[in-house]
Amino acid sequence: MSIETTAILPELLSLNTGMPVNVEWDGKTVFTGFIKKPVPHPVNISSDGLEQDGQGDLKNHGGPDKAACVYSADHYLWWSEQMNRPFEAGAFGENFTVSGLQEQNVRIGDVYRIGSAVVQVSQPRQPCFKLSAYLERKEMIMRVRDTGYSGFYFRVLEPGQVTAGDRFEWICHEGNGTTIADCNQVLYHERGDTPLLRQLLNEPALASSLHKHLSKRLG
Repeated sequence: MSIETTAILPELLSLNTGMPVNVEWDGKTVFTGFIKKPVPHPVNISSDGLEQDGQGDLKNHGGPDKAACVYSADHYLWWSEQMNRPFEAGAFGENFTVSGLQEQNVRIGDVYRIGSAVVQVSQPRQPCFKLSAYLERKEMIMRVRDTGYSGFYFRVLEPGQVTAGDRFEWICHEGNGTTIADCNQVLYHERGDTPLLRQLLNEPALASSLHKHLSKRLG
């Protein structure tokens, strides 16, 4: 069922923030903003991201195209069964723990109203070593890639306030219909110049850094 016609609007189940801190992981000190905790009150969001939220590695995280990281709680039951452990909101380092927004039905360029803000899907979330470290599972990067349960990022088109419990209202779509699942297919399961790569690079709302990275495959 398409997002536009879904009877029950997707929901922001938990709003999670956290400022960077030094954490000891695998015998090393890492400065990271991966650790996010739920906040019950309204939070301002702008192109710079959420208030009281930050990233330790500004080269690979944050910025206007990655103002908010989104992950579907719809995946949590599967992960819990696979890993035999509970998962709490923010376990994947996401700002928005959501229902009803999954990789196969979210497209690059989809625009939503959430609270008083307007946001747009810009790219998939690409897992890094911090996910493996936080969950204490070295295989997590490959498992996220293999499952496609990556999550994704929003850029902010109109700043505003968001609160846990807000519902996402789909507004419009800008682009060719490439889903986050399609993006993951290009990123992790295809090589070289392919039709799906060309389609993805033709998406006007694709994050500029990812566009630059994938353009190198054209030769």
